[in-house]
Amino acid sequence: MCGRYEKYKWLNFRGIFLIFRFTNTLGLMYIRLFLPALLLLLFQSLTAQKEVYELRTYELEFFRSADVLHKYFEAALIPALNRQGIRHVGVFEVAGEALPKKIYLLVPYGDMQAFLDSQQNLLKDEAYLDTATPYLEAPETAIPYNEYTTNLIRSTYGFPNLVKPDADAQLFELRIYHSHNEDGLRRKVKMFNDAEFPIFEDAGLPMVFFGVDIAGNHMPCLTYMLASKDKEANAKGWSAFIEHPEWKRITEIEEYANSMNDITRVFLKRLPYSQL
Repeated sequence: MCGRYEKYKWLNFRGIFLIFRFTNTLGLMYIRLFLPALLLLLFQSLTAQKEVYELRTYELEFFRSADVLHKYFEAALIPALNRQGIRHVGVFEVAGEALPKKIYLLVPYGDMQAFLDSQQNLLKDEAYLDTATPYLEAPETAIPYNEYTTNLIRSTYGFPNLVKPDADAQLFELRIYHSHNEDGLRRKVKMFNDAEFPIFEDAGLPMVFFGVDIAGNHMPCLTYMLASKDKEANAKGWSAFIEHPEWKRITEIEEYANSMNDITRVFLKRLPYSQL
């Protein structure tokens, strides 16, 4: 009896070993088959959120010429940023006759480290220091602003990279969505990432950039920019947006309710030397 038991026990162990060996071989086969794809997805997820946008707002003083600032941007700062590998620097002013006048500078960095290194790199750039001299050594009375504000914006996986608009885009809509707290902002960003970007595309509202503000004024908030041919095209796009079936569907989802409490909207036009 005991010998027969030992025989069956040995057979059971052998069966378990064969099953383990088979499943292990099968597992290795699947790993070899799908590992490259999994690694690619992991790489994309790690790199999809890397862009950082610096959005500066210069509020100009009355009765002061802004020429020294424009020349600094055009001849010194933007070329120097380009030498650092930073492309598509945008410079805008408010469309219309709003006062006080404002200039918006948008600098897209490849990642946070590029932003952190940029200022130090400027100080090492002899060509920049030479062409920037009229601005850097200008007396206080020649500078057209008292101060400027800076917002740092990080892209999200739903819209990870800035997209240069078509050449015929003449109107840029800067939109800032404010939330009452961090969870409200999280839910609104999720709404964008999960569903809203295709609606903008379908509605004919090309997006330039999108991201969550990580430092600056009026936080917590997110910021994005749209590009249109003119105000008529912009209005037509928004009409299509609010009538889109997917927009109507997601506005009924409880998770997204009360995720924002205010919107700031500014219409801008590009300046002649803007790269966007």
